[in-house]
This record gives sequence, structure tokens and C-alpha cells, in this order.
Amino acid sequence: MRIKFLGHSCVQVDINGTVLLIDPFISGNELAKDIDVADIRADYILLTHGHQDHILDAEVIAKQSDAVIIANYEVASYFGAKGCKMHPLNHGGTYTSDSFSAKYVNAVHTSSFPDGTYAGQPGGFVVQAQNEVFYHAGDTALTYDMKLIPKEFDLDVAFLPIGGNFTMDYKDALLASSFIKCKKIIGIHYDTFGYIKIDQQKARALFDGDNRELILLKIGEEVEI
Repeated sequence: MRIKFLGHSCVQVDINGTVLLIDPFISGNELAKDIDVADIRADYILLTHGHQDHILDAEVIAKQSDAVIIANYEVASYFGAKGCKMHPLNHGGTYTSDSFSAKYVNAVHTSSFPDGTYAGQPGGFVVQAQNEVFYHAGDTALTYDMKLIPKEFDLDVAFLPIGGNFTMDYKDALLASSFIKCKKIIGIHYDTFGYIKIDQQKARALFDGDNRELILLKIGEEVEI
């Protein structure tokens, strides 16, 4: 499972040749100015909710890649009306293909489209491909529902928001890592703008002190799990 961080909450995951892109917010992110959206290809685009900083580049990338957008009913329908291929889900539902499955799980947040209209309820995804499993929490507070995930899945890695203010912070993310029983955490949703800037050294040290790993990737950096 090869992971490439594209900034904010956007990650590209290559699972045995099938490329998933999650929450593409690139062209609007000054920190990701060296990433060219025109160069990005994906087989599937997973969207956790409707906020602009998670869906901004979804339409462009979906159309240039002929990708399928997987999201809650409202978000999937929004892009379907724009001519994108899509598959709608709701909480507890699972999209299954020949190469992976993606289960839509709970998140505690809000969700609206850039024009302010309702975008359904936010969520996260647990993605499984053979023996590889990861969790992308999307935007969420710490929630006790996370304890349900390890009852069904043995996670290899989890993408958790750590910036605070709009989501849980890295202290809550440490507790979340124990809820989901995953010691390898990749931080997302931090440092993009003022409200969510963190002390990276303190964040890493907190996880190290609990014998857990907090991975903070540079934009464009790749890692294999």
C-alpha cells in the first residue's frame, strides 16, 4: 500500500495498482502549489463530506481520470449531476469492487457545499484490500463510535485529523488511536491555515511517549505501509 500526501486531508493510496484519492483539496491550498491537479489520476475518489476544503478538485480529477466518486448520497448526487461517475453510500454502507471495499463510518462534524446548501452527514472510510486495511476519519471530533472499528477491522494505518479547532486535536487523536487499536497514525488536517497550526515536535513527542507513531508527511512525500 503506497501512500502519497497531497496536503490538508488529501491522500492518494495505491493498493495493488488501484489508485484511490481521498478529499482532493489541492488547487486552493497554497502549501500544495507544487502539485499540479492536471497530473493527478485516480480510479476512485472518496469524499468524506461536502466542505470545500475536501471536494474542491474532485470534479476536475474525476472527469480527467474517468474516476468513480464514492460519497454519501447527497455529495455523490451533487457530483453525479455534474456528469461524474458516482456511487452513493450512507453510514454503515460498503462499496465493494474487485480490488477493495470501502465502508462509510460515522464522523462528528458538519457538512455543507460551498454555496451553503445541505451536503448530508459527514463520515469517514475504512478501506480494505486483501490483507491491507486503513481508516480515513475525514473531519471529526473524538467519538466513542471509533471503538466499533477494531471489532470488525485490524487496521494497518489510520489518517486522523490533528489540527484542532474544526476537528479533534493531536491529543484527542492519540486517544482515538487507542480506540481504533492502531499504533501507526498519519496526521491530516493541520497547518493548512491559521486556525489549525500545530507544534509538530510536541505532537510527535506525545505519540512517542505512548509507544505510538505519528507520521507527519511533507506535501508530495510518499511512504509505503
